[in-house]
Amino acid sequence: MNPSRLLALALACGAVATLSAKVVTRSVAYEHAGVKLEGYLAYDDAQVKPGVPAPGVVVFPEWWGLTAYPKERAEQLAQLGYVAFAADMYGAGVVTDDPKRAGELAGPFYGQPLMAERARAGLDQLLATGWVDAARVAAIGYCFGGSTVQALAYTGAPLAGVVSFHGGLIPVPAGAAATTRAKILVCHGAADGFISADELANFTRAMNEGKFDYQFISYAGAVHAFTNPRADEIARRAGIPIAYHPAADRRSWGHMRQFFDEIFGASR
Repeated sequence: MNPSRLLALALACGAVATLSAKVVTRSVAYEHAGVKLEGYLAYDDAQVKPGVPAPGVVVFPEWWGLTAYPKERAEQLAQLGYVAFAADMYGAGVVTDDPKRAGELAGPFYGQPLMAERARAGLDQLLATGWVDAARVAAIGYCFGGSTVQALAYTGAPLAGVVSFHGGLIPVPAGAAATTRAKILVCHGAADGFISADELANFTRAMNEGKFDYQFISYAGAVHAFTNPRADEIARRAGIPIAYHPAADRRSWGHMRQFFDEIFGASR
C-alpha cells in the first residue's frame, strides 16, 4: 500500500478507536534497483495529526540489517513526536547475527554510490507518507548506518541534519562541502577500536577545511556499538570488541535531542 494512504488510514482508525496515545507501527514494502525492501514506519497517533506536518526521521541500521534494534529506535523517536521510518538496506527479511555475513552484506556499499542511493530510497518513503514537514527531516544511523547517513548527506539530500552513532568515518567526497545541506552530529566512542587515528584525523580535517556545520562528541570509555543494549551478548557470541555503555547511550540520545531542537526549531 502507498505509504501516505497507509498512514492516513491508520490515523483515521486510531482517531476512532482510541483516545489514548500509542505508537502505531507498520511495515512498508518498497523497492530500489530491483531489490524488494521492507521498512518500518512508526508514529504516535496522539502527536501526529492529520493536516499538521510533523518532523520526520529516517533510521539506518547497523550492519546486521533491519533487526529489532533500529525498529525500537524508530519507536522511541515516535514517542517524541516524530514520524520515524527505519529503512531497509539489504532486502526484505535479510538480517544476520554473523559478523562474516554482515561484512559480506555491508561491503558492497562502502565507497560506492549504492550506499547513498539505497539510503535515498528510504528517505523518499518517509517523505511519501505526506505527513512529514519536508523542511524538518533528519536521518540517524548506527555503525554501518552511521556511515550511511554521512554518505546520504554528502549527496545534498534534503535533510536538516544527520546523526551518526558509532559510525565508520567514511572519506568526504570532493565537492561535498558545496552540496551538503545537512548539519552533522557525530557521536563517537572514544575507545572505539574500529576507528583509526588516521581516519579520525582525516575526517576532522575534511570537516574543518570544508567548513561543514558539524559537531563531534567523544564519550570516554565507550567502544563500538555503545548504544546497543544487546552489544555485550553479541560480543560474547561473535567474538568482536563491542560493548554497551549506558552512560554514553543516554548522553548521546540527549545530544541528538538537543541537535533536533536546534535544526527543527522546536523542543520535543
